[in-house]
Amino acid sequence: MPGKFKKPIAIVVLIVIFSIIGTLFWYSEWRYSLPTPVPAQYHAVNKGAHIDIAAKFNSQKNKPVFLHFFNPDCPCSRFNMPHFKELVTTYADKISFAVIVMTKDKDYTEASIREKYGLTVPVLFDSSLAAACGVYSTPQAVLINTDQALYYRGNYNRSRYCSDKKSNYAQMAIDSLLANRQQPFFNRYALTAYGCSLPGCKK
Repeated sequence: MPGKFKKPIAIVVLIVIFSIIGTLFWYSEWRYSLPTPVPAQYHAVNKGAHIDIAAKFNSQKNKPVFLHFFNPDCPCSRFNMPHFKELVTTYADKISFAVIVMTKDKDYTEASIREKYGLTVPVLFDSSLAAACGVYSTPQAVLINTDQALYYRGNYNRSRYCSDKKSNYAQMAIDSLLANRQQPFFNRYALTAYGCSLPGCKK
């Protein structure tokens, strides 16, 4: 092949490769920007509904409960874990936290999840809590007040990577509950589930 053709062909090949990479990245971002499909048999659980968590784990009766619904196979869940741990560090003296692992993979155990993510809060494998709280996607935050009533169920913030501090919905809910204020207005980005469908990390 004459030398004068090698450079243009190489440039075209590189353009094609980078175009494919760019398209795959865009598709991944677009896919996770869509709301999680609502399951056909989904039963909605409204704010204020009684959530019986007393039998699930030992929480202090004078503390609200924060449940972190987590799937170790969901990229959104994994990116979200540092933000969840920040909330634990900030509010552990005022709120009882627990991680609810949503997966059918039997290779995961409480010990392996604790060790991998450096968790110090209870780790539960109890899918019935998802149905009780109206959760069908991960990651999701559920805040239950001291009367065991659902106070907030929704997203941590608007960003897939939980990096948008201006929309820290879960933290806003915590602050308003602890201050005994009226819950702030949450838009659809807070209350519409995004992330991975349960239980198989599908999108």
